[in-house]
Amino acid sequence: MRSDCHIFTRRRLLCAGLGVGTTALAGTTVGVLATRDDTGSSTRAASAAGGGHPAGGTAHNSRTAHGGTAPEAAHPPGAADSYRLRPLAGETSMGPPTVRPPVRTQAETTLPGTHGRRVLALTFDDGPHPEHTPALLEVLRRHGVQATFFVVGENATAFPGLLHDIAADGHVIGNHTFSHRQLTRLRTADIEAELGRTSDLIDRVLGVPPAWCRAPYGDWHGPSLEVCARLGMEPMGWSIDTRDWARPGTTSIVRAVTGQATPGAIVLQHDGGGPRAQTVAAVDRYLPTLLARGYTCVRPQV
Repeated sequence: MRSDCHIFTRRRLLCAGLGVGTTALAGTTVGVLATRDDTGSSTRAASAAGGGHPAGGTAHNSRTAHGGTAPEAAHPPGAADSYRLRPLAGETSMGPPTVRPPVRTQAETTLPGTHGRRVLALTFDDGPHPEHTPALLEVLRRHGVQATFFVVGENATAFPGLLHDIAADGHVIGNHTFSHRQLTRLRTADIEAELGRTSDLIDRVLGVPPAWCRAPYGDWHGPSLEVCARLGMEPMGWSIDTRDWARPGTTSIVRAVTGQATPGAIVLQHDGGGPRAQTVAAVDRYLPTLLARGYTCVRPQV
């Protein structure tokens, strides 16, 4: 792995700013991946960019909420994904900072600098997914809104073209680790590998590293926050948990967003990690309501 100094220097050279409303475009994340559907079958794609591993490698097992691995098994309809016993965290914004951010004591749970304005951030974790991510992008495009996607490096390695599709629509791409391991259970060197590999992957594919990072399960601690800052990223959490990871039904997801929307809110959702048709349908249903209330969906600003 490259030295911190080298990584930081490269981040500074590749800085790119893109602002919409009250937010700035964020970087993205890349890694080496094998995705699995709920039946345990794996879907792999050779990486078209970023030096990803070709198809045929070993797929990773689902992660439990405690950071261990669990055997792949078919899930009954409506059941929560085996490793999603707790929701993921979420943060977003594109355009890496020109200076290294300070070490935070906690992740942002609401959009900074909104001053009561009717803006909120839609965030999606665990992708990219070959079916649900394109469907979600179409919905967001049709409603004319932008969002933040916290990608898992393994998935981004398998489907690098989807990173280009996300970025092409002006959405922010953030770092959600390489293999979705719980950072608070890792040694510092392993935290650096999880976050550094994904940042490097996004950098190679898109030409700009991510500026925002979300820890799996929202679990941060001192060492992980230090690594996050050293790699030029800000940590992001959420203020609205839709619990879409448990597949509670489209109506439940819609109610979570419309019932809890407040100025500066950050909404946690998922476009990967399991069947996400409910999430896609919910976004299509609640966006007209939010827009009618005067809300604007923005990219977080570093």
